[in-house]
Amino acid sequence: MSSWTSNLNSVLRRASTAPVYILCMGHICWLFYLGLTGGLGVEPIKALEHAYGAAGLKALVVTLAVTPLRSFAGVNLLKFRRALGLSAFFYIVAHLLVWLLLDVQQIGQIWADILKRPYITVGMAGFALLLPLALTSNNISIRRLGATRWRTLHRLSYPAAILGGVHYVMLVKGFQIEPMLYLSAILGLISLRSRTLGRKTAQPPSRVS
Repeated sequence: MSSWTSNLNSVLRRASTAPVYILCMGHICWLFYLGLTGGLGVEPIKALEHAYGAAGLKALVVTLAVTPLRSFAGVNLLKFRRALGLSAFFYIVAHLLVWLLLDVQQIGQIWADILKRPYITVGMAGFALLLPLALTSNNISIRRLGATRWRTLHRLSYPAAILGGVHYVMLVKGFQIEPMLYLSAILGLISLRSRTLGRKTAQPPSRVS
């Protein structure tokens, strides 16, 4: 490990995770304000829905990158992984609420869309997988479930992220490079994480981050 990496990790160990939550909630509020004041164009609801979804996907990608960064670059962001994962969840909840309350608005139509539109079905499946992860992203749940079961449960983040990427690819009309880049990044990072975890199977981690 190089000296700059050691120095960076030393700074990261002393840093608080609070700014991650503050930036996330601030960004969510700022985007909503832009939507209210005409800053998101002529279709603010669709733009806001897309902005929240894209931000959630970006946060998922960053969360998945934490383990490969430590393994291959020596940069230790494990302290921030929970905050990043929860931030992704908050963005996705905001994305879902905009769709439910501002876009569709009719309860009967919501269920019909979930059943009839494959990209919505895939997106809701991804959200369903993320929900138990968000609810158990706390130290009390780790103690109650035990480290092994907690880690096994939180591997649902892999299929959840894949479903999120597929949802984005299916959502856009025609072939667009941006959704494919997100999905490729997700698949690539999961592959790297799986390789890293595979090497550690015989030697379980000593702590949960």
